Amino acid sequence: MPLVETSQVETDTICAIATAPGRSGVGIVRISGPLSLSISKKILGFSPTPRHAHFCNFLDATEMNIDQGIALFFSAPNSFTGEDVLELQGHGGTYVLRELLDCALQRGARLANPGEFSERAFLNNKIDLLQAEAIADLIESTSKQAAKSALRTLQGEFSNKILNLVRLLIDARVHIEATIDFSDEDIDFVSDNKVGDSLSAILESITATLTQAKQGALLREGINVVIAGKPNAGKSSLLNALSGMDSAIVTDIPGTTRDLLSEEINIDGLPIHIIDTAGIRISDDVVEQEGLRRAQLAMEQADQLLLIVDKSELEQDVEKLLAPLVLLTGKSIKELEYLQNTTVIYNKIDLLNSEVPSLSTVNYLDYSIPTLSLSAKECVGIDLLRGYIKEAIGFKATEEGVFIARERHLTALNNAKKLVESALALLATQSSLELIAEDLRFAQVQLGAITGEFTSDDLLGEIFSNFCVGK
Repeated sequence: MPLVETSQVETDTICAIATAPGRSGVGIVRISGPLSLSISKKILGFSPTPRHAHFCNFLDATEMNIDQGIALFFSAPNSFTGEDVLELQGHGGTYVLRELLDCALQRGARLANPGEFSERAFLNNKIDLLQAEAIADLIESTSKQAAKSALRTLQGEFSNKILNLVRLLIDARVHIEATIDFSDEDIDFVSDNKVGDSLSAILESITATLTQAKQGALLREGINVVIAGKPNAGKSSLLNALSGMDSAIVTDIPGTTRDLLSEEINIDGLPIHIIDTAGIRISDDVVEQEGLRRAQLAMEQADQLLLIVDKSELEQDVEKLLAPLVLLTGKSIKELEYLQNTTVIYNKIDLLNSEVPSLSTVNYLDYSIPTLSLSAKECVGIDLLRGYIKEAIGFKATEEGVFIARERHLTALNNAKKLVESALALLATQSSLELIAEDLRFAQVQLGAITGEFTSDDLLGEIFSNFCVGK
């Protein structure tokens, strides 16, 4: 849990509307802080019993009824934030909720900042930083798999893995630092290989956790798939086939798509942002040139680039296949940074009677470029493409043991892994124990940053500023 004293947490009282904007059957105003009980008495007209649902009137400053609903009071530290908390569950009208919020403001509360309720829960040691982030991830989940993974993190599964790794690192550090401290007395806690075996087990556990975290990061972030190619190669047809909607206009006129078109799809829980780009050709048209500039930027940021070609007009030459990318970028094939993420899509196999959907490769220099044959117009081979995208990105469609993760978690796990590898290498060469101890100390700091044990204020501000106001 975060090493923060409760006295460090701000002692003012905050309030916010905790439900989404707009009209609804129920709306909630949440209040947290030392004035919550006195505000409760004024709005409700009585002192509420903690953890008891009161059906009552909600009163304004003149003791006139604003609304009628459920009041829930939680006394510190037995609340989400660890402070006194009042929740007013009334009708979800915009005016009613605004009036209830004004009542709290008039009685000494202030408007909460984005994520401030969750931040106070973290600072008051009610949740760790992983669990706080999981709250936002659960709210933003777009699939069953992502929601379940976020819930696992919220329930502490990811945190428990990190805390166990930290405990193992501390144990290894104790042996190494004890040997350093008692070096004058010839006491050696390292020579029996137990520390080496322990570090090998820690490294294996970090690697396994990193693998699971990568799956969780894919569920959270999704991937960008960009479709590129010459005009009339079938880019827009492929976008429509993948999305299952007529998102893009499809005609025989070259250059129909002149800007980026995007759609969101979901493959076994993996969010995929598909972007259709302008057809690559030389043009004097200012609008088309801007479309091509945007296409190039999208390709550079793609996790997977689908270069679509018309197989009915295909010449079996790798350089001609990749010519559109050379034309767009002005670079040689060797200089294309995203070539390793490129797949050639042979489209329009419906015009070739003997063709069936298939996967293959073409070789160029040190690259083996995947190819996939399909018909976007007839939606033949689209399921093959969906499965291929999932496999190419390394996504496994399983809910078992996957917890939601973010880029900062992956970075910290990678750093910790490298430090433990360094410590093992130093141990194997019987190098300075002080250097080994430092590697393990820094590895512990990296892991501690994941749960918030060692976290800068700047990082906290960045994390919680992206939350909803009422969370």
